[in-house]
Amino acid sequence: MGKRIVNAYKTVNKDQAYGLKEAVKIVKENATAKFDETIDVAINLGVDPKYADQMVRGVCSLPHGNGKTIRVAVLAQGEKADEAKAAGADIVGAENLIDSILSGKIDFDRCIATPDMMGLAGKVARVLGPKGLMPNPKLGTVTMDVTNAVKKAKAGEVQYRVEKNGIVHAGIAKASFSEDQIYDNAKTFIDAIIKAKPAGAKGTYLKKISLSSTMGVGVKVDSTAL
Repeated sequence: MGKRIVNAYKTVNKDQAYGLKEAVKIVKENATAKFDETIDVAINLGVDPKYADQMVRGVCSLPHGNGKTIRVAVLAQGEKADEAKAAGADIVGAENLIDSILSGKIDFDRCIATPDMMGLAGKVARVLGPKGLMPNPKLGTVTMDVTNAVKKAKAGEVQYRVEKNGIVHAGIAKASFSEDQIYDNAKTFIDAIIKAKPAGAKGTYLKKISLSSTMGVGVKVDSTAL
């Protein structure tokens, strides 16, 4: 490990779980790379996502955004296509957008579709699905209110989905954010995961929580205090 990381680890007791505010302070102070590092939250849940009643998936609107520039594609036509463009969508189309995706050109981070376009969207389900980009009504990305959906995506709305090993993670801020902003975003995201507890979850739901920056140390967060 480099000297910077070695020194950073000296500020953290790897066996201690810190309060969220203290964890934020430690992570931010150690995010000293030459670029604006992303602050990540990783949560180990007591669920087995192979069972439908233990799946954890949803969206979370962060109060301060996540600091990431999101490129939004909208599958729509007519008036809804015009609405999407006016709302700030980066790419808007119908058959031409589908053809572009099938050719391998996927230069967007979020895909929104109006309900009437889902038959067309089915042609690219095998392409977008594995990338987590397939429009989904449960995530608010299949909607007639394209204006609101585009604005939320642009504002830093975070989508989350538990992985097969029971972990949910997301980039919730940038190191350049203030400690209060990072705290607010982290608390909002963790609260969203708590509220998303599935009916089939048994035993301890929040097993482990850690906070880290792209090039920094990981800090355990005391989940019992949350």
